[in-house]
Amino acid sequence: MSRALRKAALKLPPEVNQILYVRNLPFDVTGEEMFDIFGKFGPVMQIRLGNAKETKGTAFVAYEDVLDAKSAKEHLSGFNVRNRYLIVLYHQPEKAAKKAARDERE
Repeated sequence: MSRALRKAALKLPPEVNQILYVRNLPFDVTGEEMFDIFGKFGPVMQIRLGNAKETKGTAFVAYEDVLDAKSAKEHLSGFNVRNRYLIVLYHQPEKAAKKAARDERE
């Protein structure tokens, strides 16, 4: 079955999207290492590593296809990278915007 047909036949939860938010990364992880780890599940469009004090150890990984992102999340949640277990979540911009607004008020 082609990928387009599988995607049409598969009903995905609303939070599933092609951008993953990754936490608990080693602070010195490189973009190349990230592409090696996440690229095994499909073409990666972009990886953004956190480099500010508050964002160290985090990254956003954007896949070309939502099913590749879903597969990566399923396989890499809890994956050990240099004795750190990854936390892989779907990026949820609505929640990020609410948190930013709440932080501004404080």
